[in-house]
Amino acid sequence: MIEQLNNMPKLNILQAASQTKPTGAVELSHQFNNMLTDAITELNTQQAQVERLNGQFIRGELNDVHQLTISAEKAELGLQLTVQMRNKVIEAYQEIMRMQL
Repeated sequence: MIEQLNNMPKLNILQAASQTKPTGAVELSHQFNNMLTDAITELNTQQAQVERLNGQFIRGELNDVHQLTISAEKAELGLQLTVQMRNKVIEAYQEIMRMQL
């Protein structure tokens, strides 16, 4: 997920909105949904990799413990980023709901 954020080809919603043809709210919501789905899928893949490496370590098949540690840290950072994004979205939603018309 960290590598995905560094590259950010799918996450650049502003660039998609600034294209020559007008982009509707529905299309932007689909793009946002796809971005979140991809990020959660990547996070799930990282968690599965950590579980696989952890199993190999327990069975004594993993020689490089650093590989397990790095994978675990990447997965933990990805999870923290996901939780913080969720918190910000909820905070923005609550702020919108407090607005008076």
